[in-house]
Amino acid sequence: MDSAAQTRSTSTAPAEARADKTSAKVSPTAGLADKIHTWPYLVRLEMIVATLFMVGITVWSILIDAPLEEPANPTRTPNPSKAPWYFLGLQEMLVYFDPWFAGVVLPSLIIVGLMVIPYIDINPKGNGYYCFRDRWFAITNFLFGFLVLWVLLIIIGTFLRGPGWYFFAPWSHWDVHKTVAITNVDLPVLIGRWTGIHWFKTPLGIGLTGCALISAYMGLPFAWYFRKRKTSEVLQRLGFVRFAITSQLFMIMMGLVVKMLLRWTLDVKYIMATPWINV
Repeated sequence: MDSAAQTRSTSTAPAEARADKTSAKVSPTAGLADKIHTWPYLVRLEMIVATLFMVGITVWSILIDAPLEEPANPTRTPNPSKAPWYFLGLQEMLVYFDPWFAGVVLPSLIIVGLMVIPYIDINPKGNGYYCFRDRWFAITNFLFGFLVLWVLLIIIGTFLRGPGWYFFAPWSHWDVHKTVAITNVDLPVLIGRWTGIHWFKTPLGIGLTGCALISAYMGLPFAWYFRKRKTSEVLQRLGFVRFAITSQLFMIMMGLVVKMLLRWTLDVKYIMATPWINV
């Protein structure tokens, strides 16, 4: 009798252990101890921030002198001639690129880049919850592209661009007679000056050198990919096509920063200049 009871208790012990392990695996609250619900915590904070922002904008609009002007006169061009504020970032990009690129290609790439995100994203983490740790690359790139390459350009175009689209400090007077010597040159010409080789200054040298520089810049991610693909699990899961799309969109975005820095520091007008296309 006692041996039978002992046998039953011994046989049920592993079953109970398995049941405990199974319940632990399927527990809906597992891993949620360090998380909070979006509602009401996040939504409440967003509402507070939005309300404070609207109050600040309202007070600013009351204090600032912004009268309605007369109807547009086609015979009189204002100086500075500025687009609506939401297009000033685009107008600022026209300083560094030709209209076909800054006005057509870059805005199209912004739209296309946002559209392809669901198709190139292989990270299963972060779905249904917000976490910078699991989405640091995507969040950092989006914030950089939006805050630096769009909002900051709008601020520059609104407050720092005056007559002639020249730079003015916020406390400076907008002098309509201000003139600035335009000394912008193409990057291959600068290379010719530094090296003393006249070929870089010729039309053929400018075109070929610029094409080589842009090709090398856009090809940097592929050199890194073929070097790391066998040892990187992320690159293996990402695949070549997804990596190519992601890397080229990223390099084009950073190329805007590179071109702006070249203009501000070295007075570079174009990196590649040909009779057909200028970049």
